[in-house]
Amino acid sequence: MKIFEFLILGKNEPILEILLRLVNAYENWNAVGFNDEKTAQEYFLNNKIDIVLLSSGIEDHVEKEFTSFCLKQQPDVEVIEHFGGGSGLLKSEIEHRLHLKGKI
Repeated sequence: MKIFEFLILGKNEPILEILLRLVNAYENWNAVGFNDEKTAQEYFLNNKIDIVLLSSGIEDHVEKEFTSFCLKQQPDVEVIEHFGGGSGLLKSEIEHRLHLKGKI
């Protein structure tokens, strides 16, 4: 079974913690979270990431720059903006994107 590696970037610490708990609850999903884009970039450069989740509190220009950075470094990465809606929506968003790309 493939393990999907997630990087979550968000500036709202309580929401970031919830997202980490939700993603890591799935057997084949593994997530790390960051509230600082520079630290997240360093981690991204040194690890193969399948999915980047962008959460709340990120400025628009940071979101765009981080997305561009990720896609330039690892073109196959999936970048998903997730700003709430519950765990069912989160799972559906991720699985839908993976399905569209033929990864599941």
